Amino acid sequence: MALVSEDIARPPALRRHVQAQSRTLLQTYEANPRLASVFATQQRWLMAHIGLALYFNREPDDHRKGLTSARFMDDICRHSVASRNTADAFLKEMLHYGFIRHLPIKCGRIRPFEPTAGTLETVAGWVMAHLRTLDSLDSGFRLAAFVAQPDMLAKLQPLVADGLLSSHAVREPRQTFSLFTWLDNGGIVMDWLMSGVDPDHADLDRIPTGVVSIGDFANWLKLSRTHLSRKLRDAEELGSIGWLGQRGHSVMWVSSEFYQEYMTAQAIKLAIIDAAFDNCVVTSQAS
Repeated sequence: MALVSEDIARPPALRRHVQAQSRTLLQTYEANPRLASVFATQQRWLMAHIGLALYFNREPDDHRKGLTSARFMDDICRHSVASRNTADAFLKEMLHYGFIRHLPIKCGRIRPFEPTAGTLETVAGWVMAHLRTLDSLDSGFRLAAFVAQPDMLAKLQPLVADGLLSSHAVREPRQTFSLFTWLDNGGIVMDWLMSGVDPDHADLDRIPTGVVSIGDFANWLKLSRTHLSRKLRDAEELGSIGWLGQRGHSVMWVSSEFYQEYMTAQAIKLAIIDAAFDNCVVTSQAS
């Protein structure tokens, strides 16, 4: 039976497992920053999941019912994720950088898309990182089952997308988490901050991170230092982050409330992925 978010958030060991997960996602970012950044901003993350779900739910004999510009923009608007112009620009960007490509067929004037092999490999890696975390919580075998069934990604991802899009907690995150989800690479910013937290210090009111230099932080993330500094100031005004000494020249801390927001968001996401995985297993056993 799939774990629910309350059960996931309860074990003290979750802190270390999520820290390991964050470090894995940071390695993915380092390997391909441009592609990984698609999953590092709330709006782009949801748009990517919608596009992948359309592709995986395609009908082999009717490519008009796969990933097309019209269907993508319709779904983006239906779920109130972005405007048509933003959706169109996102699709063109994915095509420009080779994350998707046109299928070598035409259906009238419709030219369907498909994700490239590198994109699918990165998405599979994202899924595997979360399945590994779930296995760590209950000594399960989700990751082994996923690896043993190469076609499971096509069944699992649309269910994950549905879960994310229908979750109020995902769509309307809490205050500080929301602040970063709309920053370019904001998800990576939070993963970087939290990956440097010693889980044994997580009960402190002000939890030290591994961040000292904003400039180095911004350079690694390929972000504007000015833009990042502005967001960090916003978070500082909320009492969510600060510095143990001189601002920008000492170790940054995150508040216990911000840390808990992050852990709660991870638990919700893990529960959605686990429910989707459980659904895939049940469906596979039934057939």
